[in-house]
Amino acid sequence: MIHKLALFISLFFTVCMVQAQVLNPVTWTGDVEKLSDTEYNLIFNAEIEEHWHLYSQDMPEGGALPTEFIYDSLSRVNNYNLIGKTLESPYITAYDKVFEMDLNYFDEKATFTQKIEVLNPNLKIIEVEASFQACDDERCIYQSKMVTFDLTTATSATEDPSNFIEDETKTVVKKDNKPLAAEKENKGLLTIFFTAFFLGFLVLLTPCVFPMIPMTVSFFTKQSKTRASGIKNALLYGFFIIVIYTLLGTAISAIFGSNAMYEFSTGVTFNAIMFIALMVFAFSFLGAFEIMLPNSWVNKVDSGANRGGIVGIFFMALALAVVSFSCTFPIAGTALLDAATKGGIAPIVSMLGFSSAIALPFGLFAFFPSWLNSLPKSGGWLNTVKVVLGFLELAFAFKFLSMIDLVLEWHFLEREVFLAIWIAIFGTLGLYLLGKIKLPHDSPLEHISVGRLSMAILALSFTVYMVPGLWGAPLKLISGFPPPMSTNSESPYGVGYMKKQVSASGEFVAKELPKDAHFGPNDLIAFHDYDKGMAYAKKVNKPVMLDFTGLTCVNCRKMEEQVWVEDEIYALLDNEVVLISLYVDDRTKLPEAEQFESELTGNKVRTYGHKWLEFQQTRYNTNAQPLYVIQNLDGEDISPTVGYTPDPKEYYEWLKKGIENFKE
Repeated sequence: MIHKLALFISLFFTVCMVQAQVLNPVTWTGDVEKLSDTEYNLIFNAEIEEHWHLYSQDMPEGGALPTEFIYDSLSRVNNYNLIGKTLESPYITAYDKVFEMDLNYFDEKATFTQKIEVLNPNLKIIEVEASFQACDDERCIYQSKMVTFDLTTATSATEDPSNFIEDETKTVVKKDNKPLAAEKENKGLLTIFFTAFFLGFLVLLTPCVFPMIPMTVSFFTKQSKTRASGIKNALLYGFFIIVIYTLLGTAISAIFGSNAMYEFSTGVTFNAIMFIALMVFAFSFLGAFEIMLPNSWVNKVDSGANRGGIVGIFFMALALAVVSFSCTFPIAGTALLDAATKGGIAPIVSMLGFSSAIALPFGLFAFFPSWLNSLPKSGGWLNTVKVVLGFLELAFAFKFLSMIDLVLEWHFLEREVFLAIWIAIFGTLGLYLLGKIKLPHDSPLEHISVGRLSMAILALSFTVYMVPGLWGAPLKLISGFPPPMSTNSESPYGVGYMKKQVSASGEFVAKELPKDAHFGPNDLIAFHDYDKGMAYAKKVNKPVMLDFTGLTCVNCRKMEEQVWVEDEIYALLDNEVVLISLYVDDRTKLPEAEQFESELTGNKVRTYGHKWLEFQQTRYNTNAQPLYVIQNLDGEDISPTVGYTPDPKEYYEWLKKGIENFKE
């Protein structure tokens, strides 16, 4: 009796404490503007509490949930039509401490407007559900509110349409009134410059360019009357190389300067173009064919180079670009396409870096002609460099193909298949460098140089490194290149992998999923439905741990990744409780027969997430996540509820006490 009395008192005070936890940081009101006899603007006004953020309709992947307006299709039939998209007032883009990324959000207030055409002249009231997420620096809530519009109170339209922005043309307002791009522009452009510079350096080592260095420098130093004149001509030659390639970048920048390419790059078409282009470049480098400009172009450029003077030097630089086209174009084209996706002046910066690397040796060797004697002689090693570049182009091509596969959900190039292809490519590269494979333009290989052997070891080591990825290894060195682990279809957790758990005796045994269960965080068995999870708990006679969580709940992820992984806590979650994770922001539609009217708002509960949020708020009078509850088999709470508890010791004591209460 004493124990039960103590438990009752504890639960009583817990309920009292959570009374103040129902959060309503956003207040919605609706206004109506009359545009004509049949057209109206529905104006959604959101008043946001201090320190809270309401998020835009346009959100990056991995961030908060976007604001969404749900127009009941049944009530719209024969009543009104939507015209265009929902517009919104300018938002703020800034770093969000909760999600640790740049997000688009509103402070203090936000306004959304939807234009409609009224079909029913007797229509007076329109109700629209506003579904949204709001966060402060420590927590997030997911809610939906019904906004009511009375057409009989409509006023004449006065709002300037320029105060609103459409999805395709959003202008970003930075919180400190500085353009968001300006903060990262210098760093991004420097990265583009040095990446292109490195690629230009690789081009120098190809058979199309490398032999030209001593020939051209010797021409200027020997043909000029004085050493100073020879240096000047060589520097002018290098300058014109930079000008020619930078003009190419300027042309691309002029075409895509408005960031149209950035938008284009997110689609299937761009990734398909990149895949095809890289495959063509790769097979060209491997010796299948050569990418050549028409001979008439080459002849015209050569005739111009014979003019002498500054014009002649310019045409000599142009001749280098034309003659070396088969080697430079694949690399320059790759750099240009990547830079074009950034928009703005990125293509100019890219070609400036690329051409600077090519022009640099002509100037250096003109100043120090004796250094020419230290250059290695041309030979088969130049073709080897070209072939290595071909293998790299081939590997990168499949990255773009995998993006197409992810977007279109074809599921034919998933993680294990992608890794198998890369293992084959880099393994073949290693064998090629060891001389076990020969390609069309290879010279006879009498011995393997130390440099070539080192490259072979590096390629084969990388191949071996990737092999465990087929069995589920994360492969952090190439993180972001292969598709995510979740895309594996034939082997969801790696080839031959089986889920493991620790038995009571401490031995590892294979996990078997109960009916209707899922592998949740940290491979814990979890149910996503309360009734099904409770039925299983009764079957195995274990207490239930309710986990009110969210797909975009950052503190939930912190608990799972930093607290649940502690050995003592993980053992209890894995063996002593039945975990029921209820995602309050799951937007999966409920079957029509299971939809019901909310006791709290009167709104129709249409999604699983709204169902679990309704359950959480009506029973525990709180809408903040995470929220953890221990229940017995009758669905009664047998321990106080707890929220975000980053201290593992404190969380362990709470979890252990709840399990002990179940056993008593």
